[in-house]
Amino acid sequence: MSPATYWRPGDDPGGRILATLDAPGGIDLEGGGHLDEVTVAYETWGHLNAHRTNAVLVLHALTGDSHLAGPAGPGHPSPGWWDALVGPGQPLDTDRFFLVCPNVLGGCQGTTGPSSLDSTGRPYGSRFPVVTIRDQVAIEARLADQLGIERFAAVVGGSMGAMRALEWAVGLPDRVSRAVVLAAGAAGTADQIALCTLQVRAIEADTHFRGGDYYDGEAPVTGLAIARGIGQFSYRTWTEFEDRFGREAQDDRAVLDGGRYAIESYLRHAGDKLVARFDPNSYIVLSEAMNHHDVGRGRGGVVAALKSVRVPVTVAGIASDRLYPRELQDELARLIPRSGPTRIISSPAGHDGFLLETDQVGAILFDALAG
Repeated sequence: MSPATYWRPGDDPGGRILATLDAPGGIDLEGGGHLDEVTVAYETWGHLNAHRTNAVLVLHALTGDSHLAGPAGPGHPSPGWWDALVGPGQPLDTDRFFLVCPNVLGGCQGTTGPSSLDSTGRPYGSRFPVVTIRDQVAIEARLADQLGIERFAAVVGGSMGAMRALEWAVGLPDRVSRAVVLAAGAAGTADQIALCTLQVRAIEADTHFRGGDYYDGEAPVTGLAIARGIGQFSYRTWTEFEDRFGREAQDDRAVLDGGRYAIESYLRHAGDKLVARFDPNSYIVLSEAMNHHDVGRGRGGVVAALKSVRVPVTVAGIASDRLYPRELQDELARLIPRSGPTRIISSPAGHDGFLLETDQVGAILFDALAG
C-alpha cells in the first residue's frame, strides 16, 4: 500500500487560491480551541458582478476539496467532484454565477488542518483543536469577507457540505439568500456517530498513528484504508452490492484457497485510493466534526432552530440512502418555514447518489437557483 499523500505548501497549487484570513489575535473555536492563523484554499469559476450579488458558495463532502470542476492534473489528483454540473448553461451556470468552493477547515488540501505547520514550523498533529461544522462556516464567512461578498445568492452542499449549507441558513441568514441541502439532517444521529467512531478507532489503532504525531515517519495508512472501507460500505446499498458483486470471487483463485470475494477487493480499492490523497488526521477531525453537527445546539433545540430559518431552503435526499435516510430530510422540509416537499433522488448507489446522479441533482439545482 502506498503512503498517504496530500497537498502541501510548495506543491503545484493547480487551480487553488490560498488566502490567509485577516484575523488579528487569531481565531477562537466553538469547542474552546484557538488557531493563531488560518489559510483557506479555494477555487472560483465565473465572474463576480459589479454589485457582488451573484456569488454561490458550493461546499464539499468529507473527503472532497476545492476542486469542484475541471480535469485531473498537476495539483489535482482527481477530476472535479461535480464537474458535470458546472459551466455555461449548466445547473451551476458560470455565465450567471460566481462559484466559490473552499477546502474545509481541518482538511488537507490547502486549508489549515492537522498536517499544517504551526507558528513554530511543526505540524499540528495531535495538537490540532476540535473543529465543528459551525467553526467551518465561520471560516467560510471570513473568506467571504475578504472576497468582498456580503451575501451569497445561494449556498449549496451535499453530505458534510449540506450540514454547512444548513448551518449557513440557520446561523447566518443575513448572509445567504437561499440554501440547497442534499443528503443530510439537522444533527448527527446515533447511527451516524457509531459509523464515524468506528472509522476513527480504525485509524487510531494503526501502530503508526502515534497519537496523531506521525508526520516524521510512516503514516497510518492501513487504518485509514480500513476506515474508508467502513465508510464506503455505509455510502452504498445492499442492492448495489448484490447486483455488482454478489458472492463472486475477484479472480480464478477460490476464496477457500486464499482468494478474495469481489466485494472485499472493492472495499480495499476504495481504501487504497483514499490513502493516496488524504491525511488520516484530517479524516478524524472531519469525521468528528460531523459527529458534533447539531443546528439546535445553543439555540433551543433542533425544532426551534429550524423554525427560525428565514431564507428559502431546498431539501433533497436519496431514496436508497441508509446513512442519511429520507426521514432526516423530511424533518428539515417539515420544520423549515420556507421549504417545499423533500426532493427525492432515485439511485441504487445510496448516499453517494448526490455525487453520481448528476442529471437528477442538476434538475434540483436548476429549480432552486432559477430565481
